[in-house]
Amino acid sequence: MIAPELLEVLCCPSDRSPVRLATPAELEALNARIAGGVKNNGGAAVSDKLEAAIIRVDGTFAYPVREEIPVMLIDEAIPLRDGLAPLRYVPPAA
Repeated sequence: MIAPELLEVLCCPSDRSPVRLATPAELEALNARIAGGVKNNGGAAVSDKLEAAIIRVDGTFAYPVREEIPVMLIDEAIPLRDGLAPLRYVPPAA
């Protein structure tokens, strides 16, 4: 389980948008996508079933949680639906 305090400080590394823990239904849908063959934002096939995931609040991408550690890397983001533009780093506004 991810500590609520950690979730409060995490954000999407692409544009710093808020994130939240995936619900059981969202996790089930994500694992179905993985079983059907999906690639992460970096282009690598995702093959391991996830026990938890962190989702952007806009519902577009999920970050895997492995051994209770969120993997908050842009290349590791998994698209939650087909046809999404890849995530890219957006520098903070000055």
